[in-house]
Amino acid sequence: MIVSKGISIIKVLQWTLVHIIWLLGGSTLIAFAYRFGYITITIPWLPISVIGTAVAFYIGFKNSQAYDRMWEARKIWGGIINDSRAWGMLVDGFISNMFAENKITKEEIHTIKQRLIYRHIAWLYAHRSQLLIPTPWEHISQGGHIGKTADYYQKKFGVGLIADQVTQTELKHYLPPDELDRLINYKNTATQIINEQSRDLAGLREINI
Repeated sequence: MIVSKGISIIKVLQWTLVHIIWLLGGSTLIAFAYRFGYITITIPWLPISVIGTAVAFYIGFKNSQAYDRMWEARKIWGGIINDSRAWGMLVDGFISNMFAENKITKEEIHTIKQRLIYRHIAWLYAHRSQLLIPTPWEHISQGGHIGKTADYYQKKFGVGLIADQVTQTELKHYLPPDELDRLINYKNTATQIINEQSRDLAGLREINI
């Protein structure tokens, strides 16, 4: 996804220069062949204008679709931010001895709060890493210049860091070793972390915390 406000000519050429060269070369070759009589086929302007209009509509729809996907991602990201803040406030406000039958110390309460908050941070890292996995329809799956360029951008700007085992590197700072070893082997680690949060909350509810 391109998230910058503008795209420079250099960036456009990095992605399209090879295509511009072979399209320009092919068009020039056909024009010379037609000019010197090697090609005698003529195409009327009507089908060209119809195809051009159809392509313009197609590009317009794709551009609108791309913007909608970007805006949808922005709304989801904003929702994650708001929910994370709410989660932190709820953990801080409701994890207490207010309804506990067997009171626990402030240090134990702090440990529980830290465990819940850290696990949520681990979920954010796991979710991020899973979103950075290249999908089959992305440019990285293509061959030739486009595939190489996409691979270059992934390595330069950090896209596709799942290959560098960032999940394991980051999660070990926020999950206990036994919990990390158990959850990291799942295909969808982020979902399993949320499930672990649910189990933890159920356990706290049983002891009225």
